[in-house]
Amino acid sequence: MSKEKKRKKIKLSKKAKIIMVVVLLLIIGILSFILLSDKQEVEKKVPKKKKITKEEEKINIVDLSSTSRPIAVMINNNKAVWGYQAGLQDAYITYEMIVEGGITRMMAVFKDKDTARVASVRSSRHYYLDYVLENDAIYAHIGWSPRAQSDISSLGINNINADNSSAFTWDNNLRKIAREHRAYTTMEKVKAAAEKKGYRMTSDKDLLLTYQAKSLDLASYEGAIPANTVRIPYSKTHLTSYGYDAENKVYKRYQNNTEHKDYVTGMQYTAKNIITYKVYNYTLNDGYAGGRQDLKNIGSGEGYYISEGYAIPITWEKSSRSAQTVYKVKATGKELVVNDGNTFIQIQPEIQTLTIE
Repeated sequence: MSKEKKRKKIKLSKKAKIIMVVVLLLIIGILSFILLSDKQEVEKKVPKKKKITKEEEKINIVDLSSTSRPIAVMINNNKAVWGYQAGLQDAYITYEMIVEGGITRMMAVFKDKDTARVASVRSSRHYYLDYVLENDAIYAHIGWSPRAQSDISSLGINNINADNSSAFTWDNNLRKIAREHRAYTTMEKVKAAAEKKGYRMTSDKDLLLTYQAKSLDLASYEGAIPANTVRIPYSKTHLTSYGYDAENKVYKRYQNNTEHKDYVTGMQYTAKNIITYKVYNYTLNDGYAGGRQDLKNIGSGEGYYISEGYAIPITWEKSSRSAQTVYKVKATGKELVVNDGNTFIQIQPEIQTLTIE
C-alpha cells in the first residue's frame, strides 16, 4: 500500500472516530434530557413538602408539612340529631351557616385524621361549595339541593355522595330518630371512595389560616374586648353560643343554651378559635316550600376573631367562589394569625345580633 493511501486511511479512521464520539455525545445528551424531563414531570405531579419554621413545627392542630388533601363533610344540625352528632372535635375547621327553616348546617373539614364516626351526614347546599373550594377539599354529603347538584357538576367538585359510593352507613340502633338523620361515615371510608373514583389525594394549596404555637396576646391589640360569652343567633329558633373556659383556654359550645356534645365521647365540643362575621341571606325561588337560602358571601366585610378570652375586630374578603377568604386584623391591615387549635367559622345572617361580653 502506498504512503498516500496509508495517510488517507489514517485520516478516515480519525474522522470516523470523531463522528462516533459526536454521535455518542448526542445520544447521551438526548437520554439525559429525557430523564430530566421525566423527573420534572414527576415533581410537578407530587406536591413538594412545604418548608416550615422551627416555631411552626410545634403546631398541633395540623401537620404543616403534610400534602394530604382535606376532606369536608356536610353535617346535619337539625334539632333531631342534637346528641347524636360525632367527630366534629377532630375537624380543624368547622363552618356553620343558615339553611332553610331557620336551622343551620355545618361543614367539618378534616386533614390526616382517622375519625371512626362522623355524623350525622346530610345533603349539600350550593354556598358550602365555596368553602369546599377554598380548602381544596374532597366533599362528602348525602344528596343535594337542585342548585348544589348543578354547581357540583359545573365547578368540578370532587364529591362523595350516597348515590355514587358506599361510604355511608345508616345506624339502625338509632330508630328513635328518622332514617334521614341516622347516616354517618368514617374517614377511612371516604378516603377509600375517593381513591376508587380516582380523585387527587394530595394538595399543594396553602391552608386557609396561619397558626402560631405561642399564645397570642389579643388583649394588647387595638380594639380588643373581653369575650367570656359569645352569642350568635341564626334565627328565632336557633342560637349558637360559647362560654370561655379560662382553665383550658377554650370555648365550650352550646346550641340553644344546651351543651353541644359528641355522641361517641360524651364530651362537650370546644373551640380554640372563633371567627364570626355577617352576610346577607335571602330565600331562593326554586319551588321548594321550605325556603332554601342563598348568601351574599362573595365580597368583603368586618367581623371578629375570638380566642383565649378576647375578641378583636377583623376584616374578611372573598373575591370569588374558589378564592380563599382572606382575614386581616382591622387595626393593622395585616394577615390574621390564629392560635394553634380548631376553628369554628360562624357566618351569621346580617339581620341577627352578635353579642360578645
